[in-house]
Amino acid sequence: MTGASGCIGHYILEQLMQAERYEIYLLLRNPDKLRLPVADHPRVHILPGGLADIDRYAEMIPTMHLAILTAAAWGGDEDTVFGTNVHHNLRLMAMLDPTCCQQVIYFSTASLLDRSGQPLQEAGTLGTDYIRSKYECHQRLPELAIYPQITTVFPTLVFGGDKDKPYSFISAGLQEVTRWVGLARFLQADAGFHFAHAQDIATVVLHLAEHPSTQGYREVVIGNPSLSVNQAVEQISDYFGQRIWFRVPLSIGLANLLIKVFRVEMAPWDYFCLQYRHFVYQGAVNPASFGMDPYCPTLADLLRVHGIPGHAS
Repeated sequence: MTGASGCIGHYILEQLMQAERYEIYLLLRNPDKLRLPVADHPRVHILPGGLADIDRYAEMIPTMHLAILTAAAWGGDEDTVFGTNVHHNLRLMAMLDPTCCQQVIYFSTASLLDRSGQPLQEAGTLGTDYIRSKYECHQRLPELAIYPQITTVFPTLVFGGDKDKPYSFISAGLQEVTRWVGLARFLQADAGFHFAHAQDIATVVLHLAEHPSTQGYREVVIGNPSLSVNQAVEQISDYFGQRIWFRVPLSIGLANLLIKVFRVEMAPWDYFCLQYRHFVYQGAVNPASFGMDPYCPTLADLLRVHGIPGHAS
C-alpha cells in the first residue's frame, strides 16, 4: 500500500488492520506521519521510502497479491508532481506480476470525468499540475500488463480526519466555511456535486478488495448521491437552525460580470469549473450500494462527526 500516511490512507489501513487475512506492507517516505499504532502490529511491515525509491523493492513487489495505491503529489514543482503521479505510479504497477497480483486499486480523482463517466479533455489541457498528471496516468493505464486487474477509483469531494487521522484538505477548512452559512442561505446557485467521508471510501475499497472484477479493468466513482448547491445550503441551514426567508439567484452571467468588474484572476481550470458547475456522475457508489451502512450519508452527519454543533446539539 502507498499513501498510508494520508487522510484516506489512514482509514483504509485501519480497516486492513482489522481484517486478519491481510499481511500489510506500507511504502512510507515518512513513517513518523503515521498516527495509527502499527509499531508492534504483527501484520504491518514498513518499507522505508517513497514512490521514487520503488526500485529498491524490485524483488518484493512482484510477490504482492493486492496493491492499494493512494499516494499522490498534490503540489510542488511540475517535475515532482508528474514524477510521482505519473512515472513512479506507472513504474510500480509495471513491477507487479499479473500472474500473482489479483487486483490493483489505483486512486485517481473524479474531477477527471464528465457526467457520463468519460475523461474530460479539459482536465488534460486546463487542469492544475495535479489534475493534468492524474489525467495522463489514467490515459496510460492500458499500456500496463497488469491493466486487466486494475480497479481505478475516483473519489468525489473527500472529508475526514479526527484525533487519530489527518484531516482532508476540505475538512481542515470546514469550520471556517460554516461561518458563511448566514449569508449563503440567501443565495441560489446552479451547480451540483457529490461528497464522501474517508471512512466510507475505505469501506468501499475494502469491499472492492474482497470482490475483484471478473470482467477485467473497471472504474468506480465513490460518493454519496449528488446534491445541488441549493440543496446543500438548505440542509446546512437546517442543521444550524437558520431559516431561509428569500434567495437571490447567482447566475453564471452575473458571476462572469463580477469577475470582469473586479478583475478577479482565475486559473484556467478554476474558470472551467465555474462554467461546467455540475460535477455529478451516474452510478456513483457508497457503502449503501453494497448493502452496508454508510458512516456519513448526509451533510448533517458530516458536520456532526467533525464536532460542529448544530441547533439541536
